[in-house]
Amino acid sequence: MYGLWRPRVLGAWKVPASGPVIFAVNHSHNIDGPMVMGVAPRPTHFLIKQEAFTGPLDPFLTGIGQLKVDRKSADRTAIARALGVLESGGVLGIFPEGTRGEGDFASLRAGLAYFAVRSGAPIVPVAVLGSAEKPGRLVKALPPLRSRVDVVFGDPFEAGDGSGLRTRKALDQATERIQKRLTEHLENARRLTGRWATLE
Repeated sequence: MYGLWRPRVLGAWKVPASGPVIFAVNHSHNIDGPMVMGVAPRPTHFLIKQEAFTGPLDPFLTGIGQLKVDRKSADRTAIARALGVLESGGVLGIFPEGTRGEGDFASLRAGLAYFAVRSGAPIVPVAVLGSAEKPGRLVKALPPLRSRVDVVFGDPFEAGDGSGLRTRKALDQATERIQKRLTEHLENARRLTGRWATLE
């Protein structure tokens, strides 16, 4: 990541140095996940759609500890592996919007709330900004080489209400709390990096 682009990393010191953590990352470009993996202060295991595990990428992604997930069903194997990462004190990376989009956390799925409430792991919001501003000249699918991409880590927070309940209502309420915190972090990250202008 540092060889191809110019990442600017803010707030990495906020990531707990040990214990289970969930990175909740906005997703507007294919390089967002690899960028976070490359600059995060701790090794990160992302839940990644199974379609990405093709050809030589399959053994590579598996080898670096990434988790294959079937988005068309309740993938119990992926869920168990993700919970295993947290139970062993690792870092789980999730794109809570479920798929690449505007990257503004506008539509969250319940998966993030489930993992956070079930494991008790704190959520660290992560904003990746600048990856989707303009296409590169050499490879249109990538940001311009040597362009700046900002990665902003936020304050850890607990998603649950302390009751430990995992009912549909409890998860819905946790999702609402998460969405509020992630949206606030994204707004703060845009202020910190001066990237408001890219929205106009």
